[in-house]
Amino acid sequence: MTKYAVVLCDGMADLPSPALSGHTPMELAKKPNMDKLASLSEVGLVRTVAPGLKPGSDVANLSVMGYDPAVYYTGRSPLEAVNMGIALADDDVAIRCNLVTLSDEENYDDKTMVDYCAGDISTEEAAELIRSIDEALGSDIFSFTPGVSYRHCLVWRGGTVDIGFLTPPHDISGKVVGSHLSTHPDAQELVELMKRSVEILRDHPVNLKRIAEGKRPATSIWLWGQGSKPQLDSFESKYGLKGAVVSAVDLIRGIGKCADMTVCEVEGATGYIDTCWEDKMAAALEALDNGCDLAYLHFEAPDECGHRAEAENKVRSIELIDSLVLSTLIEGLKKYDRYKIMILPDHPTPLTTMTHSAEPVPYLIYDSAAEKQSGVECFTEAAAENTGVFLEAGHTIMSKFIEK
Repeated sequence: MTKYAVVLCDGMADLPSPALSGHTPMELAKKPNMDKLASLSEVGLVRTVAPGLKPGSDVANLSVMGYDPAVYYTGRSPLEAVNMGIALADDDVAIRCNLVTLSDEENYDDKTMVDYCAGDISTEEAAELIRSIDEALGSDIFSFTPGVSYRHCLVWRGGTVDIGFLTPPHDISGKVVGSHLSTHPDAQELVELMKRSVEILRDHPVNLKRIAEGKRPATSIWLWGQGSKPQLDSFESKYGLKGAVVSAVDLIRGIGKCADMTVCEVEGATGYIDTCWEDKMAAALEALDNGCDLAYLHFEAPDECGHRAEAENKVRSIELIDSLVLSTLIEGLKKYDRYKIMILPDHPTPLTTMTHSAEPVPYLIYDSAAEKQSGVECFTEAAAENTGVFLEAGHTIMSKFIEK
């Protein structure tokens, strides 16, 4: 019996950073388990974001899971909506709704994106705010559903995805927002919702309490990531394996549900460096023990640290994955006749730019029944490139990983 585990370190890849004396977080992180696996694995680079596609976790994780985004991708928010239990009609459009902190200029276009996640607002606080937004702005056409922390969903009944580019808020941290609002005529209703949300949120009790506690308030909604109802083939029918997903993020969980994979519930998973690392690991091993063949373990923390330019925390997040996840994972898999582990990020999230990029990412594929000397002593972006191994089509890496 062979068991498979994917450890997806979201946004882990990076560029040499002045904040780290010209090194990348992967180069500085103390990760003995990852490095040991790399020394006995196939190591190389894989292009998870095809030319012409936006470098997001939606496109990149679809690729890693073995789904060609050119065939299957219909937008980011619909995948999140699936995990949130939202039933989408064929003519519905789902749109990500962030709670953000904007500066206090009177004119909306003159405001600056202070914080794309409203000071890591709690799920409970955010739910109150989104319910207030829905009461004031919701209608037969627009409905708002609360999600996790700052990540929520707007459903536009009978809407259109042809509304120009809606800028992800994490792409414009510290920038004036006016030039990043869509000017497409069909997007103006959405822009108006964003502007109207300021008045609703300004004196909301949740925000007044946050301000009194020295926390950033959620001063506006920000809409982006539109898409239509997704359709994925089941993972089992595609690859002949029962799969499980462990993630704190609606997007990844939604992909898992669309692919008919088991989506594990882990209380306390946050998607940041304070997440419950051991509990997520335990959930993955339990899924494998209970009949699943493959566990897809997703960790958002390196990506969040990259978006916030938190250099030390990004290094630390990689070290936590190594010490709290990989050590337990390897021990837990040893009881099986054969096991394979794949470790990779979905895309880079460089500290210097604080947003995603589309460069190929390093990967390792370890096979307990076929260890081989790779010549790689430290699993890094440069070491992976130096092997000369390169996969151009990212969606083929899953087939490569599970090939017998």
